[in-house]
Amino acid sequence: MLRGFTRRFKPLELLTQEQAEDIHRATLAVLRETGVHFESEWALEYLKKNGCLVDDAAKLVRFPEGLVEECLRRCPSSYRLKARDPKNDMILGGNTVSFTQAAGMRTIDLDTLEPRAPTRTEYVNYVKILDALPNLHWLNAYPYFGFAGVPPVMCIPEGFALKTRYSSKFAMEGASNGCEVFNIRMAQAAGAEVMSAMGSQPPLSWSGDVILQIRRMIEAGFPIGLSDGNAYGATAPATFAGALAVCNAEIISMIVLVQLLSPGHRIRAGHFAFPQDMRSGSPAFGDIGCSISNIMFNQMWRRYGIPISNGTPGYPSSKSIDYQTGYEKGMAAMLSAISGANMICLHGGVNGELSAHAVQAILDDDIAGMVGRLLAGSEVNDETLALELIEEVGPVPGHYLSKAHTRKWWKSEQYVPAVADRMSYPEWMRTGKKKAIDYAKARMEGLLAAHKPTPLTAEQEQAIDEILEEARQYYRSKGLISESEWTEYAKALEMAG
Repeated sequence: MLRGFTRRFKPLELLTQEQAEDIHRATLAVLRETGVHFESEWALEYLKKNGCLVDDAAKLVRFPEGLVEECLRRCPSSYRLKARDPKNDMILGGNTVSFTQAAGMRTIDLDTLEPRAPTRTEYVNYVKILDALPNLHWLNAYPYFGFAGVPPVMCIPEGFALKTRYSSKFAMEGASNGCEVFNIRMAQAAGAEVMSAMGSQPPLSWSGDVILQIRRMIEAGFPIGLSDGNAYGATAPATFAGALAVCNAEIISMIVLVQLLSPGHRIRAGHFAFPQDMRSGSPAFGDIGCSISNIMFNQMWRRYGIPISNGTPGYPSSKSIDYQTGYEKGMAAMLSAISGANMICLHGGVNGELSAHAVQAILDDDIAGMVGRLLAGSEVNDETLALELIEEVGPVPGHYLSKAHTRKWWKSEQYVPAVADRMSYPEWMRTGKKKAIDYAKARMEGLLAAHKPTPLTAEQEQAIDEILEEARQYYRSKGLISESEWTEYAKALEMAG
């Protein structure tokens, strides 16, 4: 069974056709006149050979419009993503909509709300929860930026190994210091694919590390996730239209390189841009401007026919699991889904990219389920119009509670959240005045007790162990793991068994 929801109605648009065309022309002008910085000698030479105007001294590439248009046409509009369990394979593109988790640097203490490094067990339990949630369709990068006892350089490979072991859903992963080499091999050992999260360096620049990472993903035949990351008013114009021209140009410049290297290669265009909060200097997480920009971005990239992701819905400004977090994430997720995003980051994020928690992910899964129910729309046919039944029941004192039609349809027509308070007031008072977060905590305990992720084979487990050990020794030999880090790391590995 393929994972995800299907949007069954015309997507929301904010731009007129003339405005969309203006933004497209502005994007082409940025690519043609301003250019994009590529921190890679081989990429500069390759783009020059294929018709781009390259300033070698400035490492600046300008792109002819014809080449840009041709490379956009080469991108597939939809494609399959392979999970290690085929039942979790996904189709990305078209009218499909899927949800994933937001990354958090640390977990939080649910009593004090203070962030701290998660333990290995907490990391594993979070992955198990993500694997169990029905409305989370794939695993995003991380979900935590490592765990206690692991050197920074090994956080991504160790985390990806845990995701591979404790979830059979499709996964994306980040990369640093060349660790995509080990991630690719672990995915291959598990019989799956991995999509790397690769972002530009705003404004209008791509680093040498990311370009090398992209080349390795192409060689592996794995899909590529490209994302912008601008802050409006800081690394892009403060206006949505101007910022979108910059964001589009950044992503399209890399699409040109990818499609020249591998025509038809699978690409996902991701939007992860925020207004700059001019009072604090930080991104304005949860701002409605993120959704305005997402809707505009989605409209443009549906025009280009390339699968789309929106990253901002998963990152609220609130520091706790509260009303503000709920309305910021709920509104953003809904607007992304109805405007055409194929991948939406939602579950688990508590504040920016700084913190996350499994309890928040469980609450967010109800948001995803509600959005999915909306996307499905409503069937209108003779059976759902129910004219014969209406005639049978008639006016008062007739009712529909005992009818077979009601028993058949109410569960598919309604969405019943897993952890919301739906009690009557008297019942709520009699049963302890529980809140949604109380039900989410209880559900987490139940899922951890009952859910059994699909295990790896013994051969797959051994292969991942060997790849991790090779990564450890490689980074230690490069001096990227200090002796004190290695001592602590060895203790953590011994305790993990």
